[in-house]
Amino acid sequence: MLSFSKGKTAPARLPRRVLVVEDHAEHGRVLEEALIHEGVDEVNICPSTACSLERLRSGSFDAIILDVHLADSDMGWEIAELVDAVGGDATRIIFQTDDPTEIPPAIQKLGPVLTKPYGPDDLIAMLKTAPRKGMFDRFRRKS
Repeated sequence: MLSFSKGKTAPARLPRRVLVVEDHAEHGRVLEEALIHEGVDEVNICPSTACSLERLRSGSFDAIILDVHLADSDMGWEIAELVDAVGGDATRIIFQTDDPTEIPPAIQKLGPVLTKPYGPDDLIAMLKTAPRKGMFDRFRRKS
């Protein structure tokens, strides 16, 4: 029988499958190594919107680390909109960008933003503490 202490929550665990959307190869490799080192089972790197959409068609991901400015789009957040539109409540989205003010406010609600430059430890900490709100959280009244 499982029991939980009242008022305590279990620490967030890292996602199993992660899609890193990053067009700078070295930054992508650093993130991939850090995620694998911390125990993520599968990390896919995509340098473009086109690659990301192809990977999303072929499988689901527990988290997407999404660069806002990509080689083929200056609006990389469109990927987050698509994931959200098709019911991606289980997919945690973390944006990464040099300038967070460029992300429209409605899009920023889809996930936290890491401001570049940041270290892999910052990403790992965010993945452990920033789970995406589920469907029922959308129906709660705001105080």
